[in-house]
Amino acid sequence: MQVSQLAINDFTTYLNAHDKKDLLRFITCGSVDDGKSTLIGRLLYESQLIYDDQLTALAKDSKKFGTTGEELDFALLVDGLASEREQGITIDVAYRFFSTDKRKFIVADTPGHEQYTRNMATGASTASLAIVIIDARKGILTQTRRHSFIVAMLGIKNIVLAINKMDLVDYNQIIYEQIKADYIAFASALGLISIQVIPISALKGDNIVTLSSNMTWYQNPTLIGYLENIKIQSTSNAAFRMSVQWVNRPNLDFRGFTGRICSGQVKPGDLIRVLPGNQKATISRLVAYEGDLNQAIVGQSITCTLIEELDVSRGSVFVSANDPCEVADQFETRLLWMVEKPMVSGRQYLFKSNSVSALCTLSKPKHRININSMEKMAAKELTLNEIGDCDVSLDRPIAFETYEKNRELGGFILIDRVTHKTVAAGFIHFALRRSSNVHKQALLVHQEQRALIKEQKPIVLWFTGLSGSGKSSIANLVELKLNRIGKHSMLLDGDNIRYGLNRDLDFTESGRAENIRRIAEVAKLMTDAGLITLVSFISPYKAEREMARQLIGDRQFLEIYVHTTLAAAEARDVKGLYKKARAGEIMNFTGIGSPYEAPEEPALKIETENTTSEEAADLVLGLLSKLGIID
Repeated sequence: MQVSQLAINDFTTYLNAHDKKDLLRFITCGSVDDGKSTLIGRLLYESQLIYDDQLTALAKDSKKFGTTGEELDFALLVDGLASEREQGITIDVAYRFFSTDKRKFIVADTPGHEQYTRNMATGASTASLAIVIIDARKGILTQTRRHSFIVAMLGIKNIVLAINKMDLVDYNQIIYEQIKADYIAFASALGLISIQVIPISALKGDNIVTLSSNMTWYQNPTLIGYLENIKIQSTSNAAFRMSVQWVNRPNLDFRGFTGRICSGQVKPGDLIRVLPGNQKATISRLVAYEGDLNQAIVGQSITCTLIEELDVSRGSVFVSANDPCEVADQFETRLLWMVEKPMVSGRQYLFKSNSVSALCTLSKPKHRININSMEKMAAKELTLNEIGDCDVSLDRPIAFETYEKNRELGGFILIDRVTHKTVAAGFIHFALRRSSNVHKQALLVHQEQRALIKEQKPIVLWFTGLSGSGKSSIANLVELKLNRIGKHSMLLDGDNIRYGLNRDLDFTESGRAENIRRIAEVAKLMTDAGLITLVSFISPYKAEREMARQLIGDRQFLEIYVHTTLAAAEARDVKGLYKKARAGEIMNFTGIGSPYEAPEEPALKIETENTTSEEAADLVLGLLSKLGIID
């Protein structure tokens, strides 16, 4: 979503510099085969933006790929991917520019298939208006409702309900009125109140540019007429906000801060605040490609210089000193889950909002929303295309505004830290009160002093491996040997911890993620106390082990992979767990019902099929000696 927005913003800047007409960005959305691509093709055709050679090619493609018989298939002007043409569907988001005498437009043709809903959200993220298309023969479908919900969630206030394919229902006014009434009733629950309903035939051109003689009962604006004249609310009068994307330092004599103004305006001499640090500063210069500016407004990309010398970096936000925004690290949010793999509460994801990056931990959803009934339903997770409300916690405070007030500071995406896939789009509702009520206490005694009186270097030895691999036995022996040479240590064993601190957690992926999150926090406290901490947990997922490493610190985290084959571990089966798992008595058992993701570059790998526990413990102590942790 972020990449697409940057590309469209760059194109918008170019258009504004070369064409002073007002620009409207809108999307087409709706269910499969409702005619979205055909409508855009018709708009391009009616705007006379199709050259003769393109028309010739379109005529050929219509015979080969088209679905309109002898007529031109305008959808092929937009559906450029080979797989789209072969299947007759839209998969990716296609952006097209066209212009009339009154206005210029950028339109995003978004896919209707449920599996590509994430692409629809991408297209909607930059739009000011949405054309929701309904096939007059089918009426309102589930995907129509889902797209309308996402449109409302993304803050798009202006809706055109285009009831398409009226030619296939003999231009029946009764059908039009029924669909109109049904949709307005549904949309009112979403808070969508500015709705213009237009009966059209994208294929035939009815009510696109001129009023149709086939529907004399409709005398309101045509589609083009409405798009040309609708007024879009400007954010230029809102408070100044600019997220710093880059520190511009071309030489020793210049240091500026580059970004795109997401609301308000600014001029030299203005007093601002730099968040989240809350320092005051004064704008010295506004530098653009064409030179210094006397004023910059929303949508412009500029470089600001400051009179004061402040520590400003990417992710800082410049705001009006008289109207600053909030800073917090915990929020209630709404999430649109965008991948097949369900969300995992307790797992860390990468949070990206504008130029801000942070690590984010999700709580369990408060509820998910049934898009057909609008009912809030209990949920333990969100799956593909599901929408729900969820609390999130960041590893650092950020400057923000609610999404309703500011799209750029209130919207974000979540990225899986292992696969690097964008898994969700999110929208900030508000900061949690505990975010502002809790303040970090400055301590007079630190890790260095605590470790100094123990005469040792604190470290976390993170033992991971299959159940039955020998982790606990090896960790026990390592701690015994450390104790004998006078080292202060603590062993945190997975089974023992589940008797107390983590007794409320199950063995689902979310439960396992929370299990590791909690123990990583405890291990960090142990390290801060100056202890050598041994953690013996299966910890099957790379994401949670990396979370633990980042929380504790790479220099104080040693991953020890206690490796054995599944067959060997199952043959040992000291606790009888594998037998129960094979019998179906234990669900989600690692290695059988749930995967184990082996470390790729552990600090030490121990093969326990041909190594005794005593020998393995000596290998660990040898590593500690080599690293200077022990003598």
